[in-house]
Amino acid sequence: MGRQVRETFGMPGIANAWGMTEFPVATSPPLNAAPEVLDYTVGAPVPGVSIRVVDSRENELAVGQEGELRLKGPQCFLGYADATLDADAFDVDGWLRTGDLGLIDADGNVRVTGRIKDAIIRNAENISALEIENVLATDPAVGDVAVIGVPDSSAGERVCAVVVPASADDVLLESLVQHCYSLGLSRYKHPERLVIVDSLPRNQFGKVIKKGLREAFGRDQL
Repeated sequence: MGRQVRETFGMPGIANAWGMTEFPVATSPPLNAAPEVLDYTVGAPVPGVSIRVVDSRENELAVGQEGELRLKGPQCFLGYADATLDADAFDVDGWLRTGDLGLIDADGNVRVTGRIKDAIIRNAENISALEIENVLATDPAVGDVAVIGVPDSSAGERVCAVVVPASADDVLLESLVQHCYSLGLSRYKHPERLVIVDSLPRNQFGKVIKKGLREAFGRDQL
């Protein structure tokens, strides 16, 4: 969309900031940032904010490695009205658990790649469902798509693409995999199961209800 804004209106693009109710503004790019920063990141931490990336064992990860994004800063909320929820909100060192997957690149910009609850755990590696969805959504044969993990006895989970076709033509798993190859998506992130549906279940805000998809299609069949 940022590229379309530049080409259509001659503007720099769209600046995506990142934050949440508990931490209103964590990152933001400058408006004169390079197009690749505006298009693919949410910018760098704003003054006073610290960000770290950790794995499932609470180890801090290096630049470019994907894990959970955690925050500290003066705009962080102090806690919930129900104080029993605070233990899950903060880690032992006082960092806010955002529940977002992401990484910090070599230039210090943050890339948000998905939500931990939607991550697919394959052979102990976290795979961002959002990253795969963004790739599959560019396939002309795909009208709508959601990616979920389905149980697998050997790998833990495997990638399942739930697709609404763009037309009456068949959508084949092999063609989706080839599309992923063509866009450089790592092999271990390619879908290994395809489910065709007429529509995706969504809530009142338009967000896909993945819990329903996992209940309907998340069976160990691979």
